[in-house]
Amino acid sequence: MHRFLPSPTVSAVHFGFLTIHIYALIILLGIVCAILVGRRCYANIGGDQDEITDIAFYAIPSGIIGGRLYHVLTSPDAYFGVNGHPWSAFKIWEGGMGIWGAIGLGTLVAYKVFTRKKRSLSFLQFADALAPGLLIAQGIGRWGNYFNIELFGGPSRLPWALSMPINYRPAGYENFQTFHPTFLYESLWCLLGAALVLFISRRISLQTGALFLGYIAFYCLGRLGIEYLRIDTAHHLWGLRINLWVSGFGLCVASYFLYRKMKTPR
Repeated sequence: MHRFLPSPTVSAVHFGFLTIHIYALIILLGIVCAILVGRRCYANIGGDQDEITDIAFYAIPSGIIGGRLYHVLTSPDAYFGVNGHPWSAFKIWEGGMGIWGAIGLGTLVAYKVFTRKKRSLSFLQFADALAPGLLIAQGIGRWGNYFNIELFGGPSRLPWALSMPINYRPAGYENFQTFHPTFLYESLWCLLGAALVLFISRRISLQTGALFLGYIAFYCLGRLGIEYLRIDTAHHLWGLRINLWVSGFGLCVASYFLYRKMKTPR
């Protein structure tokens, strides 16, 4: 007898007039974990851990905005198409965050704030300290997609396949009942990456910035395979999903600069 991962039956908790979306709670949990882990890692290399909290005050909202913008710009039909609803672009609790936009804008704002005044360590050391916490946050955050019943892969009969209600099945897949839980694959991949980054940081002496580049390269490598499995609606470029191109580009760029750093003597 097959056992499958069931779809959630609730996506929000209601307290009278107040509705708390589980997606938002999970994202918040990921943010808290990223800050706590980042503070600890930064202090371990001699940094003032309060700098993590100070910069997070600016970087986290920027990351959320960047992530949402990336999602809306790469999936415009859902918001600005024939049957789209433009105001839904602001409904972050319904899901839809592009990690590339979050990392890009969040990192840019963090750099700007960090370099405004003298800090206890360099920005590259700051970025290295954040790498494991970011991976943990991403691993936690993917469970928000589970509660929103989104971002799943193609049909699967594996024991851990996700059982999908018929009203959530994409067009052309109505006769399939179970699908690849790509949110679970990405969550496990990110948590594995966090463990590897923490292990390497304690065992191997690297050039500053190498851990953050390794984080980007590792995530992009896993995302290539995960993105290939997904069947949700997405824009394509030359026959491939845009996120596949972005993942491949990120992997190449991060790997190139990581290789350069590994060749440079400490």
